[in-house]
Amino acid sequence: MPLKIIKLAFPAETKLSVTPSVGRFFYETKETAPGGTTLQIDVSEFLDDTGENASEFPELNLDNSYFHVFINGVLQMEDNFAYTSGGKDIGNLMMLVPEGSEVASNVPIILEIVNFDPSSKNIAE
Repeated sequence: MPLKIIKLAFPAETKLSVTPSVGRFFYETKETAPGGTTLQIDVSEFLDDTGENASEFPELNLDNSYFHVFINGVLQMEDNFAYTSGGKDIGNLMMLVPEGSEVASNVPIILEIVNFDPSSKNIAE
């Protein structure tokens, strides 16, 4: 008799859950940032959703996160920004102001950070 591979077969279901975590941070420029300059805003200069000074930026989960920057309510291109997570001495948002542009004083800048926490559970029936 030839050899056989015996395979167990039983029904199973996988439940997938994705939980978003959203953080929004608010800043108002203090002076005009002309084109060709880099504007660095430290985490402690931002306000959080409660109106308190932010103490730390969340770390971005690899392949499960993104951040958006809005200037005066307008979504900006990602390549103009660098985001560094961490506490008051580390976390910051750096913005390269392109030539021919400027960011005026008293303009709101909003940083939105979204992390996703996916999980799965196998349920055998």
